[in-house]
Amino acid sequence: MSKVLVSGGAGFIGSHLVDALVGRGDEVLVVDDLDPTAHQGKPDYLNPKARYLFGDIGDPKVLDEALPGTQVIYHLAALLGLEQSQREPAAFVRQNSLATATLVERVAGRAGGRVERFVVASSNTVYGEGPSRCRSCGHIFAPGMRSVSALERKEWEPTCPKCGGTPEPVPTPEEHPLTPASVYAITKRDQEELALRVLPFRGVPTLALRFFNVYGPRQSPFNPYAGVISLFRGRILRGEPPIVYEDGKQSRDFVSVHDVASALVLAGTREISESTALNVGTGVRTPILEVAAKVLRLSDSSLVPQVANAHRSVDVRHSYASLERTKKVLGYEPKYSLDAGLKELFTPPIPG
Repeated sequence: MSKVLVSGGAGFIGSHLVDALVGRGDEVLVVDDLDPTAHQGKPDYLNPKARYLFGDIGDPKVLDEALPGTQVIYHLAALLGLEQSQREPAAFVRQNSLATATLVERVAGRAGGRVERFVVASSNTVYGEGPSRCRSCGHIFAPGMRSVSALERKEWEPTCPKCGGTPEPVPTPEEHPLTPASVYAITKRDQEELALRVLPFRGVPTLALRFFNVYGPRQSPFNPYAGVISLFRGRILRGEPPIVYEDGKQSRDFVSVHDVASALVLAGTREISESTALNVGTGVRTPILEVAAKVLRLSDSSLVPQVANAHRSVDVRHSYASLERTKKVLGYEPKYSLDAGLKELFTPPIPG
């Protein structure tokens, strides 16, 4: 049994992690500020066997109460929302980057064997566009962010820089260049780099888990900053068709929250030889239009997806995970296919 601190443990992913840790017999303390952009009051799914401290993880007074005796720290607390972060960059830097710096500084100051593992939640958004392989010449390249002019011309796919050919996406490895496309993504990079550049040198083994597109129970269908599956579900509940941007052929790696919770438990308990960043996904990519069709079918809805044929400045075209390193380091194997995860989420079907 370990004494574990989970920041953001009242949230969507954090609450599933807390349940898993409590089920292991760990003593769990949750620190969460119940940010109204993510919560409508105190959730009814909070685990009664965990202890809760409702406050800001970046508040030194909260840390004074939370840190003593802690052996393992999971830092999941963060403001969410790609587009919101473009409108409120100072709030995101303050809540994500600065709060993490405060936590890391306190943990580093307690070095000497008391903190045995630090795990920070990062995001696939730190990569920006995933890598591509040209179908014509075989060149593998990092596309970089698409230009505004190309998007306005509705040129959704990148082109090969060597021959101008049409590329196909390939899995994103951890060594792929980090080119975050939003303030949110910048702060997620900050969170993982602050932890990885400070704590291992103070004797605290550290892992940053780069989550791909997480979905599952407890993800609100009404929060405008939730994942696309949850947003689709929310619109269908209101009798509105899912909105799909671009041409709907952009693709993502959708990973069940249950697999993410399993990866987090492994990250806090598995012996590791070095501190590093690891992908957490399924290694399978699915076009967004296909996801919308699956959600509508499971919702028993006669609605039809609305293809906007328009772009959003913070979106990337393709992104899915290479899991080679994660499997080697953690022994992680995703267990939920998208169809299985969606079936759980939409049972019974929502009215459409």
